[in-house]
Amino acid sequence: MHRLVLALPFLVLAAAPASAEPADNEAIRQALSGHTVEGEMALTGPYVEYYDADGSIRSRDYEGSWRVRDDRMCFRYGEEPATCYEVEIDGQSVTWLKDGQENGRGTIVPGNPNGF
Repeated sequence: MHRLVLALPFLVLAAAPASAEPADNEAIRQALSGHTVEGEMALTGPYVEYYDADGSIRSRDYEGSWRVRDDRMCFRYGEEPATCYEVEIDGQSVTWLKDGQENGRGTIVPGNPNGF
């Protein structure tokens, strides 16, 4: 029993995910350009968006534009000013950060499976 108790904390630490670092311009473009992200934002709820290589955003009910600058992905919808987020990418997972705080998460889906 004593060995099990000593091994348990090690297993918990080994299973803890490593913290991701925000991606740079090139990593953001490579991971997201030409792909879809399905996720949820803290303020606006669920979303599914296709990020076309031409800088357009397409979704079922709306359109917008995106660009990458200063190691952030910037989004613009309609007449609203652009909003920019740092992006953490871990495999197919993406986390959107604003001022160091998580604002949303998503899963990268290859291509445009929804035909947006």
